[in-house]
Amino acid sequence: MTRYFFDLHNGDGETRDEQGVELGSRDAVMQEILLDVARDELPDRNRTDISVLVRTDIGKTGSVATLTFRNQWLD
Repeated sequence: MTRYFFDLHNGDGETRDEQGVELGSRDAVMQEILLDVARDELPDRNRTDISVLVRTDIGKTGSVATLTFRNQWLD
């Protein structure tokens, strides 16, 4: 298991993860990113660009995930 830290960059600025979470695979890292972003960032916005920088417990950047979300109601 490795401890990963997820630093969020959105329209409100940067939020640095100081706690992290222990995960056992890259798939688990991707799930963590998708679940956190969907739960915490998307409900209040119709348009947003979000980046998540993933660091390991030794400070190495392992991944940068970028999400662009656009929603338009058609009524």
